[in-house]
Amino acid sequence: MDSSAAVLDRLALHRQQFPALRGKQYFNYGGQGPMAQATLDAIFQAHQRIQEMGPFSGATNQWIMAEAAQTRVAIAAELGTTADTITLTEDVTVGCNIPLWGIAWNAGDHMLLSDCEHPGVIAAVQEICRRFGVTYSLCPLLETVNGDDPVAVVADHLQPNTRLLVISHILWNTGQVLPLERIVEVCRDRPDPVLVLVDAAQSVGALPLDLPALGVDFYAFTAHKWWCGPAGLGGLYVRPEAMAQIAPTFIGWRGITTDAAANPTGWKPNGQRYEVATSNYPLLAGVRAAIAHQAEWGTAAQRYQRLVELSQRLWSQLQELPYLRPVRQTPPDSGLVSFWVLENGEPSPAWHKRLVDELEGQNVFLRTLQAPNCVRACTHYLTLESEIDDLVAAIKSILSDLT
Repeated sequence: MDSSAAVLDRLALHRQQFPALRGKQYFNYGGQGPMAQATLDAIFQAHQRIQEMGPFSGATNQWIMAEAAQTRVAIAAELGTTADTITLTEDVTVGCNIPLWGIAWNAGDHMLLSDCEHPGVIAAVQEICRRFGVTYSLCPLLETVNGDDPVAVVADHLQPNTRLLVISHILWNTGQVLPLERIVEVCRDRPDPVLVLVDAAQSVGALPLDLPALGVDFYAFTAHKWWCGPAGLGGLYVRPEAMAQIAPTFIGWRGITTDAAANPTGWKPNGQRYEVATSNYPLLAGVRAAIAHQAEWGTAAQRYQRLVELSQRLWSQLQELPYLRPVRQTPPDSGLVSFWVLENGEPSPAWHKRLVDELEGQNVFLRTLQAPNCVRACTHYLTLESEIDDLVAAIKSILSDLT
């Protein structure tokens, strides 16, 4: 999608629906996306309707079940799959924990993780290892950000007893998009196929997706980042053939079947089996509104094309600044752009914090990361070219003290 005046005029109108974008420059979509007014309205109206019908009534319960069904359909359409493969969760971490704890682990089993996974997921893996005598190791994908083949790295680090690979589709610290389909093929083409769990925190809402074509077993995602939906609602895709390999761990009425006397008789036959109990149901309407609002501007492919064009614009301009070096030496293929501020030729954590803090004082929002210690800026289809130019100018001004 080009940057013609007509496109930018339409984008300006689209952006007016986001209260959080008024009077500030927002580059933290990888942490949490802002919500459109239509999303906020949908959440409030759902709350109001529940109260008007009665918070607990037959009519309300039927309406909530219909809301959940509609939301699974809307999510599935974005992911290229069907509603029966979708479990509604609270966030990515809950989605990852469902297969992590649902596998029947045996002492001596092995898990392989990339060295770019989120601490919350790593902590869950470590606890599983402690309880069940399982081991885990890391494959060095951070090293592949500037050229090495991540598929070969994964293949080299799989062990004969590896049962699960835990990996991100887009690495949250470097923005690298992994060739997931090829990685899945490597894991499956073995005497004992390895299951693949994907942390999709940075990919859902950013990449055009067809999960059945990717072949992944488990794909955990959230609505509150690149979909610009509400915090507190996410999901898990489970490949139908993999569903029998993970049992529910947290169990409640939403995931079970019962007989006429309300005795539990088994699990729901689809992704609902991993859902538990009462949750914040008005968020369902918010997620659908967020997805619909983005679709009003363009398709997933069009949004992805624009966010990459914008991230490459930012990356190119950052390369021209003294005392600054992007983590990636090749143009980005996602909306995440990480970079170092150099002091005496080395990355400076103190300068990273100072830069982010001073920019926030100017209503420009980025964040620092710890591994690698760097600064991360995110561009979305909502970002303006002028915002990128202004950000680079502000960074240049702040870093003038380094000269």
